[in-house]
Amino acid sequence: MSQMTLCLIICLLTVISFVWGKLTLGTTAMCALMLFFFTGILDASQVLACFSNATGVMMVAMFIVAAGFNKTQFVKNVANAIGKAAKGSLTKVMVGYILVAILLCQFIQSNLIPFCIVAPLLIATVESMGYKSSKVIYSLGLVCIVNCMCLPLGGGATVAAELNGYMEANGATQQMAIWAPMVSRIALFVIMTIYAIFIAPRFAPDKPVVAVKEMNVDEVAGRQLNQKALPPFQEKCGYIIFFLVTIALLFSSQIHQPTWAICTVGALLMVITGVLSPKEAVQAMPIWVYLLFVGSIGMANALSATGAGAAIGDLLAGWAGGTHNSFLLYSLFFLVPYIATQFMFNRTTMMILYPIVIQVCLSLGANPIGPVIVVQAAAFAAFLTPMATGTVPYYMGLGGYDQKTILKMGIIPSILCFVVTVVWNTIMFPLF
Repeated sequence: MSQMTLCLIICLLTVISFVWGKLTLGTTAMCALMLFFFTGILDASQVLACFSNATGVMMVAMFIVAAGFNKTQFVKNVANAIGKAAKGSLTKVMVGYILVAILLCQFIQSNLIPFCIVAPLLIATVESMGYKSSKVIYSLGLVCIVNCMCLPLGGGATVAAELNGYMEANGATQQMAIWAPMVSRIALFVIMTIYAIFIAPRFAPDKPVVAVKEMNVDEVAGRQLNQKALPPFQEKCGYIIFFLVTIALLFSSQIHQPTWAICTVGALLMVITGVLSPKEAVQAMPIWVYLLFVGSIGMANALSATGAGAAIGDLLAGWAGGTHNSFLLYSLFFLVPYIATQFMFNRTTMMILYPIVIQVCLSLGANPIGPVIVVQAAAFAAFLTPMATGTVPYYMGLGGYDQKTILKMGIIPSILCFVVTVVWNTIMFPLF
């Protein structure tokens, strides 16, 4: 049996395990990596290189930096300011809280945690005004999901480096600038924010369709809402370190420092200054995300080394009829991950599709930068089912929505996501 065939079998088994869900994502990724090693597809140095990948180090370190920022009183202070400025206006309340949620979604590499931080504050505010949570909570969930890590701030500043890692592992020579993900997604970012604030509440039910479930959002968010205030020195350090790291990431090429080093220094400073204890820093590390990334790099290297990725790309390019129509190709690159992520975790979808999309682009002679970002944008924009992302079941429970209501409210946002993303990227990132 050829190594290409072995590689494809291992990849297929990996996808089946992801969908099956009996093993954790990290476990499945590590099983695949070891199978690539024991079958001789990857040697020991290649496997170890996956663990020492600079992007993986950067991702883990940035989670620690974000955890330190989360311990500050930033959210509470902003929430208090919103309450004073709103003066009984639901629209002003929506503007304030949604902008806070969007800001947090750039700092934190998650859509669930910002949602869980802001949701209780928003619900308490609107209920004091005589509205039900069902009127507003869908809007909050929508922007947290679709606009996550769009701007190059905090965790969002690491997106370009992560995507460059995938492209390099799959044989692409192009490198995207730190601003590229924002340029690709900014049109949808603006339109979806406006839709969530001014239009979505009109389609949301005035009262819960089903009984509102008591959900422990504080636990998911790391109990940010109930934690004690940091001492003044640590509070200031939390702000300063976080924003200095963000600025350094934005200008990493000018200061000639790698992104992994910037994030690692920031993580160390969070511990040294006492913003985080060593135990809290360790708990902030998303080991499963790191292992999934390591496994995905291993899969990309295996597909590239055996020629399996190129074969898949050539096959799909053939199915596409060798078209050079950017609109049609972008439609394909959006719809496949968007539909797939309704039924499985977004990072899983991206891990599977990045190599395929890159190889299709290489086969067609297309620039893969736009398509790679679109795959990520489409996977982040999945919000029609509880399986799409952890935020969906939470806003269903807090808002009292059933599946029929979610689908009904999701028709217009889904169309907007597709049309805006495809048209905008066809213009901003032409493939040929």
